[in-house]
Amino acid sequence: MTEPSAGEIVGREHRLPVRIYYEDTDFTGVVYHGQYVRFFERGRSDFLRVAGIGHAQLLDRPDPAAFTVVRLEIDFKAPARIDDALLVRTTYDRMAGPRLFIDQKITRGEQLIAQAIVEAACIDLTGRPRKPPKELIATLRPLFC
Repeated sequence: MTEPSAGEIVGREHRLPVRIYYEDTDFTGVVYHGQYVRFFERGRSDFLRVAGIGHAQLLDRPDPAAFTVVRLEIDFKAPARIDDALLVRTTYDRMAGPRLFIDQKITRGEQLIAQAIVEAACIDLTGRPRKPPKELIATLRPLFC
């Protein structure tokens, strides 16, 4: 069985192709605004997966780690529609303590559809902030601006 695509990292940007299906749209065939949150989440998760650090791997550690979104700001620029082929573009820009600062865009060809500014925090399993694992820092540091 073939694994689903997790996209690819080009330079410091992760690119994840997304197809718009009927389930992503409202009754007019336009993507429902809440779906963009899902697309952005997939971009962030698949970035880490392609970089070699999956969420399951972070939870399997002797000192488990996870992420929580503490800030999400989305600007909607143009509507996406049923059957569109979009590209979720993600960069992890910097880290400060437990926080990761992430920039994301969704494009259709060269057209900007939506962009997001995301702040995520690394947490332990009790929900307390913690510094990201050293392996994650070492993997992401060369990709920061």
